[in-house]
Amino acid sequence: MSIKAGIVGAAGFAGIEAARLVLTHPEFELVAATSNELAGCKLSDLYPNFLGVTDLAFTAHDDAPLTECDVVFLAVPHTAAIAQAPALVQAGVAVIDLSADFRLKDPAVYEQWYKVKHTATDLLAQAAFGLPELFGGELRALASRRESGQGVLVGCAGCYPTATSLAAAPLIRAGLVGEGPIVADAVSGVSGAGKKATERTHFCFADENVEAYGVGSHRHTPEIEQILGIEGRLVFTPHLAPLDRGLLSTVTLPLGESGVSQEQLDGLYTDFYADAPLVSVLTGGAQPKTSSVAGTCRAHVAAVYNAHANVVVATGAIDNVGKGAAGQAVQCANIVFGLPETIGLEHIAIPA
Repeated sequence: MSIKAGIVGAAGFAGIEAARLVLTHPEFELVAATSNELAGCKLSDLYPNFLGVTDLAFTAHDDAPLTECDVVFLAVPHTAAIAQAPALVQAGVAVIDLSADFRLKDPAVYEQWYKVKHTATDLLAQAAFGLPELFGGELRALASRRESGQGVLVGCAGCYPTATSLAAAPLIRAGLVGEGPIVADAVSGVSGAGKKATERTHFCFADENVEAYGVGSHRHTPEIEQILGIEGRLVFTPHLAPLDRGLLSTVTLPLGESGVSQEQLDGLYTDFYADAPLVSVLTGGAQPKTSSVAGTCRAHVAAVYNAHANVVVATGAIDNVGKGAAGQAVQCANIVFGLPETIGLEHIAIPA
């Protein structure tokens, strides 16, 4: 039997990417895609790439048969997931939240950075963190709970935290990082800002322009610190580039007294991701490129030793809408339903 899936907020970039992945997934069946503004409009009317693939129409949030779904993906802004997730979990649904509402384990940290009170702290305590390569155990634990008939919740990692953490985690978990700040400079495509155009993301402002934003105040800072266990040490600066999709994070990590060879770094990273089928390690100083992972749920990572400053520069490239959002959500759902984590995600980036 197919796994019935619903997507809340399906008209946005992350939501419609989730629809694309679910529609081509061999085990999932898309039965509901919600948008209050577009209720009654076919997905293919708004996104013609679905012509000949599905005749499904958007439904209003309140009219969608979400409690009848096996899995619901919440591709909504923060606070909206807090309002919707509890009833779905209570109904026995597996909820995969793409927003920030169930990522930060400390509600006080969430309230500090998002300026709103967390009203579902009991559910927050039950949520698994959705970054399979680093928290796969939490997701597999949910699989047994879901199989027993319980509703479960996954709070998927954000795009910047995903690329940054995948790049830095092997070195940090090996205990090789010394004292001092850890600096992450990351560049994202415009789709990461969502579908609604602003003065920063409108074509006329974003084209032929690169700029830093959220300097010293970006909300993904505490999430990256939580993932990597580096509270109070991260200097995170995101940048917007005139790309549709793609995200590259460059992380500078101070070492202790001794250095490390390129061969040692390559071995460390290769061993760390040996069982991660969607992460590829580039060795010998080769560097990740966003074009190599565009349209996929894959990540490319690399690490290089800078002897002059005794630091390691680690880099990670992902598709911000794929591995950074919808693809990662499907990957998490695969694990929660006991499926191979790569099923439906075997796409290869277009070579040129």
